[in-house]
Amino acid sequence: MILLSILLFKTGLAFTLFLITLGIAAYSTYFERKVAAFMQDRVGPNRAGPLGLLQPIADGVKMIFKEEHRPTGSNRILFILGPSIAMLTALMTTAVVPWGKTITIGGTAYSLQVADINVGILYVFGVVSLGVYGILIGGWSSNNKYSLLGAVRASSQMISYELAMGLSIIPIILGSSSLQLSDIVTSQYEVWNIFKYPLGFLIFLICAFAETNRTPFDLPECETELVGGYHTEYTSMKLGFFLFSEYVNMFASSAVISTLFFGGYHFPGMSLFPEGIAAILGIAVLFGKIIFFIFFFMWIRWTIPRFRYDQLMHLGWQVLMPMAILLIVIYGAIFSFI
Repeated sequence: MILLSILLFKTGLAFTLFLITLGIAAYSTYFERKVAAFMQDRVGPNRAGPLGLLQPIADGVKMIFKEEHRPTGSNRILFILGPSIAMLTALMTTAVVPWGKTITIGGTAYSLQVADINVGILYVFGVVSLGVYGILIGGWSSNNKYSLLGAVRASSQMISYELAMGLSIIPIILGSSSLQLSDIVTSQYEVWNIFKYPLGFLIFLICAFAETNRTPFDLPECETELVGGYHTEYTSMKLGFFLFSEYVNMFASSAVISTLFFGGYHFPGMSLFPEGIAAILGIAVLFGKIIFFIFFFMWIRWTIPRFRYDQLMHLGWQVLMPMAILLIVIYGAIFSFI
């Protein structure tokens, strides 16, 4: 009976998380336009509903009813599979993120985490790596040289920055002695990892921008060189999946950054509250951190100019990679003598 109730709770949590992820990603498109309007001293969306709040719904309806188009000579199955993989992998990332403390209902403890696997952080990196296949398959199956070049650019960028990103979290794994995200969050009860590993955070943050193809690393798309990049030939909801997966990835990246470096659901003075209230406040605090980082992604987009492709590769291989290796050497030596 207890096992069945836990299974039902996990199913409900996964479904709720799915809806929240889609909701935040949808309204990220609205806030992105508002932030851009603020930066450029203009109004932004304000026609669809009060304050323009129905704009994401209007955009979704428009995408659904747009005419489907598939170029001659394209591979039909792979053409559909590309955006599907991009969207699916983006949604799967947050399954291992702990969203709050364990809560007790009717004497049964429920973990606010869909799957607390013992290789949680490796799961995140594995799923993110699979997302590259969606972009590459979509670009190749379009039978368009601009799409293929955009896909090659995107995949080489993501693979290059994944290496430095993976190395940057080695000190956290050494410090917490676990790959389990719940253990990493618990280890930050007193001191957040941002204060222990600031250089690792800087490397991880820069790599997160490159992994999500956000400015200043939005090179897979370039109107003057590649038209729309890997999704040049896509229309309707297939294009919507590619565009929407970018915002889902931004939400997932913000959640992982908050979990790894900013204490997850922990906040100062958490022990002063009763257990139930602390659990609810912890969820709200974690979402507050996530929303802050989503705003940070948008702020950077409308503030810093994009890199050239050679500058992007130089930064990834000749700056971030040596810094990440140096980080491992330093913290490896420190942990050896502790």
